[in-house]
Amino acid sequence: MSEFRQKCIGKANLIGSFAAIPHPVAIEVMASSGLDFLCIDWEHAQISRETIETMLRAADVHRVPTMVRVPGHAPEAIQAALDSGAQGVLIPRVSTAAQAAMAVKASRYPPHGERGVGPGRAAGYGYRIPEYLAAANERIVVAIQVETAEGLANIEAITAVDGIDVVFVGPGDLSVSIDAVGPAGADKLSQAIRTIIGAAAAHGRTAGIFCTSPQNVGRWTAIGASFFVLASDTMFLGAGAAANCTAARAELG
Repeated sequence: MSEFRQKCIGKANLIGSFAAIPHPVAIEVMASSGLDFLCIDWEHAQISRETIETMLRAADVHRVPTMVRVPGHAPEAIQAALDSGAQGVLIPRVSTAAQAAMAVKASRYPPHGERGVGPGRAAGYGYRIPEYLAAANERIVVAIQVETAEGLANIEAITAVDGIDVVFVGPGDLSVSIDAVGPAGADKLSQAIRTIIGAAAAHGRTAGIFCTSPQNVGRWTAIGASFFVLASDTMFLGAGAAANCTAARAELG
């Protein structure tokens, strides 16, 4: 668990998945699958702060590092996720260097940031504050998601911000933002992704990307990505149910 950030910034190949089902059972099932990490999707799923803590507890039982994708840029959301015991945060829609710098400040304790000190779960409810403060800046992963035309235009400045560990591409939103949806925009989207991954590498950042299927992982590994979020628990559930339903109907003739 404590080596998760070192693996990230050391560009070890890591495969995780989004956790969108707001229940610890779903976390335990996903944690037992062999994934390197999980990322609770607070941005798009109907998950409360209380439930996030419960999901993190379930992940801790299986010793699987778990991040939280927060709903936006608000420092309060970032601190809430980290105080709950998350091993890192993924901040969506980062489009400027100023937003990237704010993400770092909210995620790091002084002197490297402005994160507030509190007796949350991560610090043992106040019993282990000194120990947590001493290690948190070295253990917490700060990942920013680039998924807008503005972010693409500012990618050199964004990736130059000190303290960013992972630059993560959101292909879905990016394709909409740069008008590259569907087969007709595939080449344009691919070039945009290559630009983002290239800038991340040039500034020594780890590059990551969301992949809807495992077949896409090798494609992006070849150009420098090493941090992958593969689908989500809901996507796996739906795909598995659909495939088995189809197979069962085929058996009926």
